[in-house]
Amino acid sequence: MLTPIGPGIPDAFHAVLKSIHDAIRDLQTPAEPKPVFVVTQAKLPPAASYAASFVLVSDLNILAHSDGTHWIREDTGAVIV
Repeated sequence: MLTPIGPGIPDAFHAVLKSIHDAIRDLQTPAEPKPVFVVTQAKLPPAASYAASFVLVSDLNILAHSDGTHWIREDTGAVIV
């Protein structure tokens, strides 16, 4: 849960904190599709660090998700090595 920004903060901080607050709210409750992280197979980050996340593997032209251990191709279900 986000804490509302108080009215007593300096004006210089209000705009910045409001933009951060709005960006977090938009990520928590998206109203439209959001871009997927694009990466090549050679630069895939560790799957364990991104469980339940999606990427577009650009050189394979496929979506993949992390099962917490491996990156899994969405087209065949195979592990990307």
